[in-house]
Formats: sequence, C-alpha cells, structure tokens
Amino acid sequence: MRVGRPIAYPYVRGEWPLEMYQTVYAREAGSAEMPSAGRAFTPELLARAKARGIGLAALTLHTGVASLERDEPPIEEWYRVPAETAAAVEVVRGAGGRVIAIGTTVVRALEGAADERGRVTASEGWTDLVIVPPRPIRAVDGLLTGFHEPRASHLAMLAAFAGRAHVERAYRAAAERGYLWHEFGDLHLIL
Repeated sequence: MRVGRPIAYPYVRGEWPLEMYQTVYAREAGSAEMPSAGRAFTPELLARAKARGIGLAALTLHTGVASLERDEPPIEEWYRVPAETAAAVEVVRGAGGRVIAIGTTVVRALEGAADERGRVTASEGWTDLVIVPPRPIRAVDGLLTGFHEPRASHLAMLAAFAGRAHVERAYRAAAERGYLWHEFGDLHLIL
C-alpha cells in the first residue's frame, strides 16, 4: 500500500490482503473505494452466467467515496463506457432485454453516457450525476447493489428504481435480519 489503507468497517475482522478489495474482473488501478456489488462475483459465477446466455459488458470505473453518509451529494467519479459496451446495451434494450447494473457507480456511468431517451453512447469523463426521484432511470433496468447507510445519497438512487416505500421496507427487513452493509456486506437485486 503506497498511499493508504482500504476503508474498513467494524464487522471486518483483522487485515485483509489488498486483492480482497478488488473485483475479479478489474483491469485498471484507480479506485479509491471498493465496488462492493462486484466483489461477490467469482470467475466461476461469471462463466455460469455466460453459459446461461447472460451477456456481460465491461466498463471502467474509478470509484470514489461517492455515497457519503450525511446527506451530502456524491463526489465526481471517473468512468469510461467503451463503444462495445454502449453497443451491447443498445442491442439488449432493442431486443426488449434488461440491462442490470452491478453497483450504483455503474448506474451513474451508464446514465451519464445516456441521452434523454436512454440511448447509451461511448463516453468517458467525470460524472457528478445525482439520481433522485423523480429523475427517471433511462438506460438501466435493474441494479445489484450493497446496502448503504440510511442517509447515504445512493439511497435516493435506489428510490428512483423501486420507490421510497419499497426501499424503506427492504432496509427495515435487512436491519431486522442482521444484514451487513458496505463493501463486505450483503447484496440485493432491484428489478
């Protein structure tokens, strides 16, 4: 570790090797925070998804500490949506399929690369996009995400997908059942 230590939460016991904070499909260094939703994927799980006909498309994210926890807006994050990924999104949407983002940062990247109709084009740069109701989600149909703090800015994004009442009900159930939040926590799928 040349710059610092990974963010750690109280339920994470001891020191973990740096590679435990990385997704299996990461290709470029640059993130300040681990993309928690992608951490659960293994090479075997990705191979099974492909074998079942689930398309996978890559983009580059340099995740920052984007979901602050006291009603602050998210910090800008750098992303790159390559032409192949933009084309894959358009093919899926044109065929009536669903685009499922793995993590809130992927949503910010794809929505940042989308026009008013939801058409995704190749794009790169910094996004400061804040997705809150009533702004519609235009390019993404579902989201696999970790659990965020009750006052985190990303909860507004989840409400834009599923409605505030549904998100509150899901979070209440997660808290009652002892689900873990943040990078090494549990995940939920919003469709």
